Amino acid sequence: RPGQIVPVDSEHSAIAQALACGRHEKGLTSPVLSGRSEVRRLVLTASGGPFRGRSRAELTGISAAAALKHPTWDMGPVVTINSSTLINKGLELIEAHLLFDMAPEQIDVVVHPQSVIHSMVEFTDGATIAQASPPDMRLPIALGLTWPERPDLSGLVTPNDWHQPVSWTFEPLDSAAFPAVDLARSAVAASDTHPAVLNAANEQAVAAFLAGGLEWLDIVEIDAAVVGEHEGLTGPGLDDVLAVETWARARADELIAARNGGTHS
Repeated sequence: RPGQIVPVDSEHSAIAQALACGRHEKGLTSPVLSGRSEVRRLVLTASGGPFRGRSRAELTGISAAAALKHPTWDMGPVVTINSSTLINKGLELIEAHLLFDMAPEQIDVVVHPQSVIHSMVEFTDGATIAQASPPDMRLPIALGLTWPERPDLSGLVTPNDWHQPVSWTFEPLDSAAFPAVDLARSAVAASDTHPAVLNAANEQAVAAFLAGGLEWLDIVEIDAAVVGEHEGLTGPGLDDVLAVETWARARADELIAARNGGTHS
């Protein structure tokens, strides 16, 4: 319906579905903010990307070909690189903060290599409600189109087989090796425009990496450097955000060029 926001990103669709299991605030028909007063925290799940389990020292010299081999999802190059650095989870944390009005410290990320649990909501009574389904984007997209009704995807999507032995594992995020989520959380806390700066700088850094002009480890370092230089705005208008984004892209390009002896364009 007009004015309703229904997430189609798999993680945020999962959160919306889990929130719908809680108390519905009076007059609220959108999944956004539904049951927020009962919520202790949101938990975003991450596959961990192709380099899960590596220490930071083991992440030097990563090639674009290696970073583009995602273990679960078939995505475009930019999103796949973002998944390898886990900046995608940082951006999803920002998205969850905005969609569900949760403080960044109330949004956690855990590594779930099987990519079957798409996200979870922990309520104030200690209960956790998770959404599980095969890793297939047709599910959250179809649900977004039919919300709040569930579409019939029989014959299109194979559901989980509960008659077969299965193991689901969960691991803490190694923030020392993959600092992108902490960077995004600090960007949310810093100002209204720091998240836009992070996104813009990251797009420039990823493009440089894919073009062979930047090391994989340098992607998030460039992001952090640009975010660290931004002074931040409160209550910005659209023109303010666009100006900040333009500055962030230009500054990222300057820092990338400096690492290449001024050869990046």
